[in-house]
Amino acid sequence: MPGTTSSRISRRTALRGAAVAGTAGLGLTACSTGSDGGTAAAPTGPVELGKAEEVPEGGAKLYKDEHVVVSRTKDGQYKAFSTICTHAGCPIGMLKGTELTCNCHGSKFDATTGKVLHAPATQPLEELSVRVEGGKIVTGPQK
Repeated sequence: MPGTTSSRISRRTALRGAAVAGTAGLGLTACSTGSDGGTAAAPTGPVELGKAEEVPEGGAKLYKDEHVVVSRTKDGQYKAFSTICTHAGCPIGMLKGTELTCNCHGSKFDATTGKVLHAPATQPLEELSVRVEGGKIVTGPQK
């Protein structure tokens, strides 16, 4: 109608606003701290993981409940890393050979060094202390 002000917005403006709002919402949920509500954490004190012989020479073993991966070199040296992804804090739940993959965004890490193999993570995994006591692996935070 001539001479009246319309309060209607165009379809394009409405769709653009919905797209921006939707993208913002997805961005916030996609980089959440994981499926466990952000309670996943690396050990804060000594934790007994299991028998040292369970970690194969030249391989690694993932301890999902403790959020730790332990690797063992061919000469018998052990290394341990937190399996909390350095990208968004998700617990890493997949180990194939010596390659860890984060379920949340696909970051990949080397279980023998903690180094990032594939983004979006840019920081290596946190190294943990590890020792064998009475045939069992004990790990915890670095001293």
